[in-house]
Amino acid sequence: MARCRSGGVAFSVLVHTDMSSPWLTRFGNDAQKRKYLPPIITGEVVCVLGITEPGTGSDMANLTTRAVRNGDHYLLTGSKIFITNGVYGDLYFVAARTGPGTAERRHDGISMFLVERGLSGFTVSRKLDKMGMRASDTAELAFHDCPVPAENLLGVEGRGFQQLASGLQRERIMAGVLALSGATQALEDTMAYIRERHAFDGPLSQKQALRHRVADMATEIEAARCLLYRAAALYNDGKDCITEVSMAKLFATEVANRVAYQAVQLHGGYGYMREFPVSASSAT
Repeated sequence: MARCRSGGVAFSVLVHTDMSSPWLTRFGNDAQKRKYLPPIITGEVVCVLGITEPGTGSDMANLTTRAVRNGDHYLLTGSKIFITNGVYGDLYFVAARTGPGTAERRHDGISMFLVERGLSGFTVSRKLDKMGMRASDTAELAFHDCPVPAENLLGVEGRGFQQLASGLQRERIMAGVLALSGATQALEDTMAYIRERHAFDGPLSQKQALRHRVADMATEIEAARCLLYRAAALYNDGKDCITEVSMAKLFATEVANRVAYQAVQLHGGYGYMREFPVSASSAT
């Protein structure tokens, strides 16, 4: 899917399949699974993960969004930003503080909630205008005394951070997959271009200096592929692989940036023109 030439499409699907709904399969109760999983699987319900906040970024220990128990529901108040699928989503997995943390355990007191679109007090404040990933909608969300049913608490109250942290390896692997795929496609596009483009009495693909740069790009991509495949194999076997997955994700995303830059440079002026797909790689 990442090879459809739109990183935003792949990323939007990734958020639905790998960054939000898995929390329901891991920590949801039977009633929650019966209610939400069927439409999630068929795609009738689009999932959203709501963690990042305007003042705290992704530092969950400093979340300011609060959920206060009031009878058979929680009153949710706060805001979220940079939320993928936030504009057109249907089911929001929202992190909020339900209790205080401590100096030693700053991440305690955070809970996860299943918040349905249409609840009173819940609004999409604005659709954000981005430089890249434009096919993926990104939103700012606002909650003001939004009544979330108590049965929509996901997992254990106060253990939201620990629940989220348990699934980060899957997300990191998928991020590495998207980066590796994009880098591979950028290299393929570049090789096709320099074979066709003629300058200085021959195709650019015959110029030694450019061949060296392509070889460097291909080498980095292959190294990223090996790291990523090893991390995926360890994860698939259920082994402890936090270090390997983190290394693979870091290296693959850094390689994608370097390859995108080189790909644009090797296209010359055309690398900046929207008629060539590689122009989008530098913004994505």
